[in-house]
Amino acid sequence: MNVLVTGGAGFIGSHVADEFLRLGFHVTVLDDLSGGFEQNIPSGARFIRGSVTDAALVEQVFSEGRFELVFHLAAYAAEGLSHFIRAYNYTNNVVGSMQIINACVRHHVPVLGFTSSIAVYGTNQLPMLEETEPRPEDPYGIAKYAVELDLRAAKRMFGLDSVVFRPHNVYGERQNIGDRYRNVIGIFMSQIMRGEPLTVFGDGEQKRAFSHICDVAPVMVKALLNPACRNETYNVGSDAPHTVNELIGYIGQAFGVEPRVTYLDARNEVKEAYASHDKIRRAVPGAEPLTLQEGITRMSEWAKRHGPRKGDVFANIEVWDHLPPFWAQELQQGPTPP
Repeated sequence: MNVLVTGGAGFIGSHVADEFLRLGFHVTVLDDLSGGFEQNIPSGARFIRGSVTDAALVEQVFSEGRFELVFHLAAYAAEGLSHFIRAYNYTNNVVGSMQIINACVRHHVPVLGFTSSIAVYGTNQLPMLEETEPRPEDPYGIAKYAVELDLRAAKRMFGLDSVVFRPHNVYGERQNIGDRYRNVIGIFMSQIMRGEPLTVFGDGEQKRAFSHICDVAPVMVKALLNPACRNETYNVGSDAPHTVNELIGYIGQAFGVEPRVTYLDARNEVKEAYASHDKIRRAVPGAEPLTLQEGITRMSEWAKRHGPRKGDVFANIEVWDHLPPFWAQELQQGPTPP
């Protein structure tokens, strides 16, 4: 069977592509390398460089590919930054998704997998359950929920089946540890390897349930291949919440150092975020998720081999009002605020 993985040069996407190849699929990866790396693409996958926002390219890829399955992971996932890059956020995360949905309908793809996010739930709804009413509070979460709603409309109008996954705070090998605006574990590991203090927004007592990639990518592929999972929504990841300060302790242990920490002004973000995963575990039984300490140890071993990375400053800020001062300082060498 032929499968298309959008965003397959990225962190989660490359692991999803790996799993499809392991199961004997012919895999095509479509990625513009804006957040991923060509070396992430598994050997054996066909690679096409380009954006999901390019309607002509998407149509060409689907015409040539004759895909039985599509897994759409291409996105720009930066919740905190999304307030300040609305047009960029909606172009990449909504318009790009519409191009993929259109192509799936035109080419009669039986089922589309879509990675949403627990950002759709918003705040004060714990633990987050699939039946909880979404109340996204940032443009990234709004974009993800908009695509979920559009998939329901595509099912009603065209019969397009889909499976929606809501992973959260996924970390592990191949993550872009140089990204300045997302992937807190990668940011911390890169800062430690560069001998820099760890930068924390707020007091570090905000809680997240961090999910290792080995507990996410294989589960999503298995669910997509299970006909009983079609037109369902699943939280995917770990149940156990940890504070950012606890996370710092585990990372320090893994690298054998006592991390220096710089606490910055708190951002406008959800204080606690963790979900229930009973539904996906009933649909796709498997092993218990890794503990955070086990997962950090695994990722740290990869990061030490990989080395630190310091990514570029995001140069296309659209709204400067209320931009966190730490980010604003980094951008002083970039475009002048209006």
